[in-house]
Amino acid sequence: MRWRPLLVLLVVTSTACPKRIEPAGSTETVAIQLLVDTPERETTQILERRTDVEIDTTEYDRTPHLVARGETPRLTLEGRAARLYGNQAATEGFTVDNLILIEVIADDGKVLGRVSVGFTDGVIIGAEHVDNLGRRAFNFEAGEVNLTPVLPESGAFKLRASVLDYHGVGKVSDVFVVLRPEGPDHSGDELRGQ
Repeated sequence: MRWRPLLVLLVVTSTACPKRIEPAGSTETVAIQLLVDTPERETTQILERRTDVEIDTTEYDRTPHLVARGETPRLTLEGRAARLYGNQAATEGFTVDNLILIEVIADDGKVLGRVSVGFTDGVIIGAEHVDNLGRRAFNFEAGEVNLTPVLPESGAFKLRASVLDYHGVGKVSDVFVVLRPEGPDHSGDELRGQ
């Protein structure tokens, strides 16, 4: 009768289900307005400038004019992707002339990274050459610009946006940052135009 406890142990261990592990992250979709629609204005009529930024151009003014600015509240990815849209429902694209400089800011105020989005020549801040994220364009489709690769996977951050123009006219439509879960096949647009 010594085999009975061993048999019971074998039956219990062979029929026990492995613990199911859910993927980490939030399933909540959040839309935050980053920039408010700013109508088109002649570049020369925009007096405020972003003097710490230099545009690598020989044809136009190297110190860009500040068309608009915006900043998100404190955010965390929690396993979600972050993409740009032209409306809160995440169904429309957005426009910008010339570019949006997006700075990723840590809780302590330190700049963790920067990218530019739009139709621009090289963007320089101090000794840093800022990467262009996505294609060089004025108009972007809904969700085309994926910020996820430049954001911290864990920890909180804010996004600070400056719409900059250096020739002709400056403008931007509404721009929203939408955080939502995505499947693995949508996970990573790479930095382009480096």
